[in-house]
Amino acid sequence: MLQKYISCKIGQQGLLLCRALTMGLVLSPSLSLVAAELPPLPEPVSNQVVLSTSVGGKTYVSSFMGLGGGKSAKDVHNRAWQWTLGDPVWQAVSPVPSRARLTGRLAASGVAMQNHFFLFGGYTVAANGEETTSAESYRYSPVTRTYNKLPDMPVAVDDAVALSYQNRYIYLASGWSQDGNVNLMQRFDNFTQKWSQATPFPGTPTFGLAGAITGSVLVLCDGVAINYQQQPRQYQSLAQCWRGDIDAKDPAKISWQPLPHPTGTARYRMAAAEVTINGSTYLAFVGGSEAAYNFNGVGYNGQPAEPSSAVWLFNPASNSWLLAQTAVGVMDLRTLLTLDGELYSLGGMLSGQQVTNQWTRHQIKLLP
Repeated sequence: MLQKYISCKIGQQGLLLCRALTMGLVLSPSLSLVAAELPPLPEPVSNQVVLSTSVGGKTYVSSFMGLGGGKSAKDVHNRAWQWTLGDPVWQAVSPVPSRARLTGRLAASGVAMQNHFFLFGGYTVAANGEETTSAESYRYSPVTRTYNKLPDMPVAVDDAVALSYQNRYIYLASGWSQDGNVNLMQRFDNFTQKWSQATPFPGTPTFGLAGAITGSVLVLCDGVAINYQQQPRQYQSLAQCWRGDIDAKDPAKISWQPLPHPTGTARYRMAAAEVTINGSTYLAFVGGSEAAYNFNGVGYNGQPAEPSSAVWLFNPASNSWLLAQTAVGVMDLRTLLTLDGELYSLGGMLSGQQVTNQWTRHQIKLLP
């Protein structure tokens, strides 16, 4: 089906807010996968880093660290699994290394770049509930199945967003650093193996935010902020979106502008990725929960969190939002994958805070 027409109106800051009146969706064309060709993970996992890359004609998918089905501190692990597209099953690979006494981590950040997977930060959970943010960084080769230690990030973060740029730089946006949120845009240069700081994030620092990048344009949305006006301090979801344009001559410089929020309702631990629809590039924001919650899926208000099935699409070329819907709600995500032109998440939490080992295909259907 081809797009027929779109109704738009001008919102705040001159940004277009659009709804498709009649539209079909086509992601970038290629072969089509069926459910039987996507084997589930050997175990349920949530809040893990899932990454994919293609090397030498083979497509590799790996799942690193995360939370097991018991959703307790003892279920936080550093196990890793790898699957090659076309194989019938996953294979266990070496666990993610760690210098810490507690090796399992949640809320790490990761990107695929230059045929490798890059893993950053996250946090450990002790038996007494104490959480510790990690500064450790690693590069993993899906071909040799080996890890290489990278320099620790200058400021340890978890629940941050990792974005790759020019097949060289990786930005870690905002996130939690042991005692509070940070507004940093930490930049790792894979050529020099050095860290530096880019233009800070001007919005309210949050953890569990989501973001994606296309070309030199990045968008960050939502997450959980801290309300210091109440004691003890309160964790509150924050509806905010910001666009950052990376300077063509100096990748340490980012020009920021606030974007009107697509719905006015924040989501926590959703995931985002670049997608192609009818030849146009969008940034898709998928899943998450409208409730801020602890790692076990129970809200900070004591109520169980439930996943959202909503999808937002941002068009950087027209500075416009489109609203869409997924078939299945899923939360507690870190990353999204595009396989054979289809958008997927793997693992996460389904309704009832059920940790899953299944793939979720996010077949985007635009709202009328």
